[in-house]
Amino acid sequence: MTTADVPATPADPAYTHGYGEAVLDSHRARTAANSAGHLLPHLRPGQRLLDVGSGAGTITADLARIVGPGNVTALEVGEESAAITRAELHRQGLDEVDVVVGDAQALPFADDTFDVVHAHQVLQHLPRPVDALAEARRVTRPGGLVAARDSDYEGFRWFPEDPRLDRWLRLYLDVARANGGTPDAGRRLLAWAHEAGFTQVTPGASTWLHATPEAREAWARTWSGRITSDPLAAQLEREGRADATEREDVAAAFRDWAAAEDAWFVLLHGEIVATV
Repeated sequence: MTTADVPATPADPAYTHGYGEAVLDSHRARTAANSAGHLLPHLRPGQRLLDVGSGAGTITADLARIVGPGNVTALEVGEESAAITRAELHRQGLDEVDVVVGDAQALPFADDTFDVVHAHQVLQHLPRPVDALAEARRVTRPGGLVAARDSDYEGFRWFPEDPRLDRWLRLYLDVARANGGTPDAGRRLLAWAHEAGFTQVTPGASTWLHATPEAREAWARTWSGRITSDPLAAQLEREGRADATEREDVAAAFRDWAAAEDAWFVLLHGEIVATV
């Protein structure tokens, strides 16, 4: 498949989290060190790298400094999200990175274009994640690598327990699935990679822990903001899943949780590094 064979990409599809400040503030805290540790030992200068779903651009920037900015292409689903990536790369003086718009499930690149394809927290949002991995395999040169990392929301755990947080998780799982996503994607990455045709796959897992006062405050701020602002709030209202009172109750639960000095919240992620 060549670029000419790929249909034009439509406007940004629904993204459960959206691009509000409550989301971006959280995503900007992501780095290659805290989000792509499974890939870093395999990187070296000069590799051509595709970052699928570059989002806030902070991970992309770190990867670009390793392999060289001129060797990196960042892919986003629409112009709004691509502009966010470009702005962060410009802020960090990395304008050589090429930011393009396209569909991860039908990549607009020729076969064997890249040495490495990376995707962080992307496959969980796609209706056809196996197709995305197959496409990543197609555009990667023989001997190259495809790396992915995704959350497993049903593996999240927290303390102290609060039925309002149980309600938050159920609401999010239902909405993510209604949008065609797979919120427990982390546990499925190995199976998806095999289905996409990979035979050499190294699986892994890692966690993020929010237990310090600063980490608790940041986690509570992002989720109290997401649940009470669009697009998530609008979808919950539109679909009759949670009205404004319930959404604010969930937001308050996060703030109450963060205020407890022994509060603890762990996020589970699955990882793969697959050889083409």
